Amino acid sequence: MIPIILLALLGICVLVQLYYTLFYFLPLTKYQDPETDVKRPVSVIVAAHNELENLMQLLPALIDQEYPEFEVILVNDRSEDDTEFYTYELERQFPNFRVVTIKRTPEYLNPKKYALALGIRAAKYEHLLFTDADCMPCSNHWIDKMQSGYKNGTEVVLGYSPYAQIKGFLNDLIRFETLLTAIQYLSHANKGHAYMGVGRNLSYTKTCFFKNKGFASHIKTTGGDDDLFVRDAARNSKVSIVISKDSQTASIPKKTFREWVIQKRRHLSVGGQYKAADRRRIGAFVASNILFYILICVLLVLNSHLAILGAIAGFRYLAVFPVYVLAARRLGEKISLPLLLVLDLVYFFYYMILGVSVLMYKKFRWK
Repeated sequence: MIPIILLALLGICVLVQLYYTLFYFLPLTKYQDPETDVKRPVSVIVAAHNELENLMQLLPALIDQEYPEFEVILVNDRSEDDTEFYTYELERQFPNFRVVTIKRTPEYLNPKKYALALGIRAAKYEHLLFTDADCMPCSNHWIDKMQSGYKNGTEVVLGYSPYAQIKGFLNDLIRFETLLTAIQYLSHANKGHAYMGVGRNLSYTKTCFFKNKGFASHIKTTGGDDDLFVRDAARNSKVSIVISKDSQTASIPKKTFREWVIQKRRHLSVGGQYKAADRRRIGAFVASNILFYILICVLLVLNSHLAILGAIAGFRYLAVFPVYVLAARRLGEKISLPLLLVLDLVYFFYYMILGVSVLMYKKFRWK
């Protein structure tokens, strides 16, 4: 009797995943970016703390963007390296490059959000575009492509920011987690249920920022300058997505498992502040995947109804994984089915353990 109940639960998990796959993820595989001939002036904003080496790569790439009218604002957040001297020279050479310097962050304010808020206040233009110091635009048309999302009253544009590919299983896992997260938030936004974005590639208007009181609702929270702001803005602002390769920024991945775990714990801790409806949607998908693997392990130990177990699991893989592969291709990523089998299993067990650790230990910090 118990194996039958477990098999029924396994089937329900697969049906839940099939619903998300067909209703949310499959439309993303066919999504085409908006097109517009309007070239709005843009303020590109980067906040950096002791990021000189990265800035020496990023800032020239931003300044060289092919776009009619834009400015680049670097918020130098308490840097103790030579960022000030390097950016001083850039200011002298390029009239569309400016620096906002922070010597001290007021007590009880999140440093990164304070830095971004100052950059936004200093911006000359209505349309703002954000990335991080350890990112690189994937093309000289990054600004142009991201601004194409502003059509029909849009105030927030969500982009995709993959991690660079290097050798090693950790990098494969990081890139898969980033891909799966992007498939979720981009497909939900495409369906009118935006709940997060990534600060590595995000755009919104100045009016939208002040209309939603900036970061006020989560100013003391470590993290959330991107996803919690999108959470607030999505309540009364139209959100669109742009996903073509030219619209993306590539980021430098963590090189050790410990660094990645610290980063992901900080990101996961913010999820508890999402709207209840968003938590239910995201939670149902994640829980169905975790429970799927737990039930498979239990049923294998019980050594019961293995043929039915194999049929249910096989159906799940045949129905879900091809859509993952198609979505990855649409985002300019490549992933093989054999590797996908391993990464999917490892990721969801890792997610379960990470979630428990966040509940037990909640101390996080910005640089």
